[in-house]
Amino acid sequence: MDTLPPLRPSRTGMGAALRQDSALKHATGEAQFLDDLPEPPGLLHAALALSPVAHGTLAPLDLAAARAVAGVVAAFGPEDVPGRNDISPSGRVAEVLFATGTVEHWGQPLALVVATTRDAALAGAAALRPQIAPLPALLSVEAALEARALLMPPQVIARGDCEAALAAAPRRIRGEFRCGGQEHFYLEGQIALAVPGEDGDIALHSSTQHPTEVQHIAARVVGCDHNRITVQCRRMGGGFGGKESNASWVAAAAALAARLTGRPVKLRLSRKADMAATGKRHPFLYRWQAGTDAEGRILALDATLAAEGGHSLDLSGGVIFRAVTHALNAYDVPAVRITGLACKTNTVSNTAFRGFGGPQGALLMEDVLFGAARATGRAVDALRELNFAGGPNGADTPYGQALEGELIRRVWAEARQGAEWERRRAEADAFNASHPTLRKGLGGFALAFGISFGIMAMNQAGALVHVYTDGSIRLNHGGTEMGQGLFIKIAQVVAEVFGVEVERIRITATSTAEVPNTSPTAASTGSDLNGWAAHQAASAIRGRMAGVAAALWNVEAAEVQFAEGRVTAGNHAMEFGELAHQCWAQRVSLSATGFYKTPDIHWDPVAMRGQPFFYFSYGAALAEVLVDTLTGEHRVTRADLVQDCGRSLNPAIDRGQIEGAFVQGLGWLTCEELWWDQAGRLRTLGPSTYKIPGSREMPPVFNLRLLENAPARANTIFRSKAVGEPPLLLATCVWNALRDATGAARLDLPATPERVLAALRGG
Repeated sequence: MDTLPPLRPSRTGMGAALRQDSALKHATGEAQFLDDLPEPPGLLHAALALSPVAHGTLAPLDLAAARAVAGVVAAFGPEDVPGRNDISPSGRVAEVLFATGTVEHWGQPLALVVATTRDAALAGAAALRPQIAPLPALLSVEAALEARALLMPPQVIARGDCEAALAAAPRRIRGEFRCGGQEHFYLEGQIALAVPGEDGDIALHSSTQHPTEVQHIAARVVGCDHNRITVQCRRMGGGFGGKESNASWVAAAAALAARLTGRPVKLRLSRKADMAATGKRHPFLYRWQAGTDAEGRILALDATLAAEGGHSLDLSGGVIFRAVTHALNAYDVPAVRITGLACKTNTVSNTAFRGFGGPQGALLMEDVLFGAARATGRAVDALRELNFAGGPNGADTPYGQALEGELIRRVWAEARQGAEWERRRAEADAFNASHPTLRKGLGGFALAFGISFGIMAMNQAGALVHVYTDGSIRLNHGGTEMGQGLFIKIAQVVAEVFGVEVERIRITATSTAEVPNTSPTAASTGSDLNGWAAHQAASAIRGRMAGVAAALWNVEAAEVQFAEGRVTAGNHAMEFGELAHQCWAQRVSLSATGFYKTPDIHWDPVAMRGQPFFYFSYGAALAEVLVDTLTGEHRVTRADLVQDCGRSLNPAIDRGQIEGAFVQGLGWLTCEELWWDQAGRLRTLGPSTYKIPGSREMPPVFNLRLLENAPARANTIFRSKAVGEPPLLLATCVWNALRDATGAARLDLPATPERVLAALRGG
């Protein structure tokens, strides 16, 4: 029995600052994650055998050594796959579950071993000795560019005559820099439990952001119809994009073993295996040239953004799309050409990560602005304001969608005012003039982030709502809960429709058996899509209930009101549950599905023009850093954030998302460094070698404001705006502050102490 107090007594509906539905369970350990579920009888444990080399020719794998290990029940390779050995998210470009013929990266899965215990499965996998003849490996973006190794054709967004504008510009500037990748480092690693049933059915419990893709890829590998696979996910211990496509092949491997053994199979990757075999945020290499006028107005920009995609396409197409559409961020450049490349390397296939290419794209203009500031002798923030989109500059992006220039300037102005920017600039200058070894730096950043999936078909969602005769409500939708508070937000939407307390709503596990053909919970669309779908379902039931009440009271249905757990019309009133029972007695359905598709969006992938985003989320941030010039060590001493959330569905959840996103972005930009050796082996395989942000990285002064009276022009759910991904980009202000402190012309990312020290010394 759940003895915890309710979420918030008698408080319901939109704008209520309710805690995440499982928050106390997380804190007390009562929340059940997949590995906490009771193990079914006859359970087998699985382990992956991974490639020890980065690139080579693979001889047929002899699995006898694994099968000989005590406790091992079976071992499977590519020849054992009854369906297709293909785990590609698109289904169009092959990406194998188990390597065949050629090994493409260190850590690539070669085989699956199942045993009566997890230790036995791991021992069986370790017993395998693959025969691989090494081949030359591409291990960097530069090497891939030199070899012309691309995963897909370039994506190019252009406007105006860029070459002519560059030639005519009074000043010509150039730049090159790199940003690194990032490990998702979710607390709950990749895990799946497959339970075989009757007639070839398989129940798949998966820690996934995309249950439908798990269903599809598992069915593809096993060789069955989608309706034979049911995927369920109650919660994840973090996702951040790492459980969008990667969770699918992990679950497919478990389903394969369950099908072939006829027994339940659990596959849980260790942290080391998880980091070795799953994709990361894409590293990028930037090369650009720009032209400016004497004041620093950027007149032309020609840039190449080359992403390291890894050995297969995965989701790189979408990452490149978002990078090139966000390359100008909140700024206007009259003549522009942005070329996005997905480079093929012999590393793990990089994948979705919070922001999905948007953070990498937005870095470009920051480097351009610093280059323009050096060329003109003007302050970078003065050039920032000079080049904002809207106002005297154009409001349209190069692909044809308009930004809201007045909102960009508003969040920027409010962030500067709240941070007391002018006073602190003077204080930092005085400090730097007097201190022999420490330097303060200040940096700002403004954001315009587009909300919607780049693939138009993915902008849809479904929901299922039941009202029971006691007035309790069951809610199911296609979104997944990974700690971000989606479930409580959608419950608040339904509570608002019915006018009941949120405690009356039972939030249920996401399941392909209840809501089919769902989109992933990604791209910051979870509340927008699933909120509207749930609203549609609840509104349909409410309309039927209002009709019953109107007939009982001989009033018009429009007069019937639902609020505070009661249904009223004039002097008539009854409890919500009483009306639900009356509906049942009169044989009126109290169940409905809801469906929503995002309106007014379109995209031409050939012309690279259209309106791919339903709306933009705006924000601004300012950071202060302190740098030790003797060691390169640095600390963020203060951060001031302003984020546009529209009319926040739940300010408590939104504030938590903004703070967490900022810190995750801070980690990507300053301390999280992935390192491969010359043999292509990833050497940062756990918290001892891969540094994620800790309490020391948190700014001691951390101010956050949700933009008040924020307009929401798009018809979003209750006029709210997305909050999952955009705030991560606000951490870019820390990079800018470090550049201010060091005076560096180039500071590659992550800006570790070593890189900061090299920048201070002109290296």
